Amino acid sequence: MKKLVLLRHGESTWNKENRFTGWTDVDLTERGVTEAKEAGKVLKENGFFFDIAYTSFLKRAIKTLNITLEEMDQLWIPVLKSWRLNEKHYGNLQGLNKAETAEKFGAEQVQTWRRSYDVPPAPIAEDDDRNPRKDPRYKNEDPELIPLTESLKETVERMMPYWESDIRESLRTHDQVLVAAHGNSLRAVIKYLKDISDEDIVGLNLPTGIPYVFEFDDDLNLTNDYFLGDPEVIRKLMEEVANQAKAKK
Repeated sequence: MKKLVLLRHGESTWNKENRFTGWTDVDLTERGVTEAKEAGKVLKENGFFFDIAYTSFLKRAIKTLNITLEEMDQLWIPVLKSWRLNEKHYGNLQGLNKAETAEKFGAEQVQTWRRSYDVPPAPIAEDDDRNPRKDPRYKNEDPELIPLTESLKETVERMMPYWESDIRESLRTHDQVLVAAHGNSLRAVIKYLKDISDEDIVGLNLPTGIPYVFEFDDDLNLTNDYFLGDPEVIRKLMEEVANQAKAKK
């Protein structure tokens, strides 16, 4: 049996402040560090031993992965990083408070920007200091591939080639693979694995720091999937994610 574990990073400082984060490189909160440690503990308790791990270019995912692996005493395993695992780029929304933005533009408009499948927010300007094409971590990439905004559709489209060429292929030669990344880049993988429609994938709320396990047969056919943790706790965490863009009353 092959196992793939998807892990959304622990709570970040901008998660806590309810801001659109995207490609902004913010750190974990104390809660986020605790979530990563708990993920490592529960994975170790359930007998996981990873052969290889993948993560994004953003520190909240990298640190989550490192803390999780440290708890498992597996910091030594190979780790590969790719910008294709980065969060959806939220364009000019990055840094704005979600609830306050909902008050200004209306909850429906913010929900469209945040969760519609194919409507991106307004892009950041080319001369904006936040433009990732100015960031040295992306200097070796084709600038035309580096987004200034993204819809979920576009996030899926830039993520899936990496899934096919690297992560999925690693499952052919490894029994257990860990991917620590972000809500929307992981949605792309989940959409593919579970054949979720464009309409339904936007309603999937991934909680931070909860391992999501996918099991495959030797031909890489999906046989089972489940979260590791207390179902009631996970349900409440999912509701917490879903409610982030609601206007304050």
